[in-house]
Amino acid sequence: MMTLRHLYIFKTVCETKNFTKAAQKLYITQSAVSHAIRELEEYAQTALFDRLSKRVQLTRSGELLLEEILPVLAACESLDSRIKSLEKQAPIHVVSSITIAIHWLPSILASFRKQWPDVTVQVEVVSAANALETLRSGKADLALLEGFVPQGPFSHVSFDRYPLQILCAPQYPCIHTSMDMETFCSENLLLREKGSAIRDVLDGTLLLLGHSVHPLWVSVNSPALIEAAKAGLGITVLPNLLVRDELEKGTLIPLHVDGLSLENELFAVWHRDKFLPAPQKALLSCIAPDSENA
Repeated sequence: MMTLRHLYIFKTVCETKNFTKAAQKLYITQSAVSHAIRELEEYAQTALFDRLSKRVQLTRSGELLLEEILPVLAACESLDSRIKSLEKQAPIHVVSSITIAIHWLPSILASFRKQWPDVTVQVEVVSAANALETLRSGKADLALLEGFVPQGPFSHVSFDRYPLQILCAPQYPCIHTSMDMETFCSENLLLREKGSAIRDVLDGTLLLLGHSVHPLWVSVNSPALIEAAKAGLGITVLPNLLVRDELEKGTLIPLHVDGLSLENELFAVWHRDKFLPAPQKALLSCIAPDSENA
């Protein structure tokens, strides 16, 4: 069987034109060199060297073999010089919810790039449900999610949270800016789609309190819900950080629902059985600096 060891010995004999000098250069015995060349010739079923009095000379077959193996050995030497830095070259694939991608991820990646400038971070912005499925399938290294702690074979670290705001336009026909839960659930509700972190937190919280909702509008787009609420079409539930301008301008007003407090917690999630290379651990430290994440 031909191995890289055979090829390196063959190349060295070609360079030195002498078995003894090849052995000295490789720090092995002359008999080991002779044995390796003999095995290679047996495998090739032809002589590779003419043994002359004080030196060896390639046969025509040996010349052809040398021509074939030089690019192979050059590639192996190139790999050998890079193999210990593979972690620094491998990209990290991150899936993120939309809200995190807008408000948290850019500063996180800017901080990470200062520490690991040569590591590429590939980002896919998807819904929370799709992010978790991508992670589960092994197509992502890290998921940035919001809402409830994900179930399954995952490890996670919490890194922030934000409140959800219940709002409507000033002209929306609410009797008061405060209402009970039954009244809220019966109103014209303008909500995100099921599977979004915002909707899952609302539905999960209401379910624990014995309530459910049947929204008038369902949208995958938060700005669409903001515009619909501003037009007086109903009540919406959205992250506080998305509606600050509307609240300041007075185009939307906050509503209080007795017993209903909503907030989204943010998590970095990874598969607990996957190896975490150093750059990925560094990225987790940028996300949650005070946490023991791995």
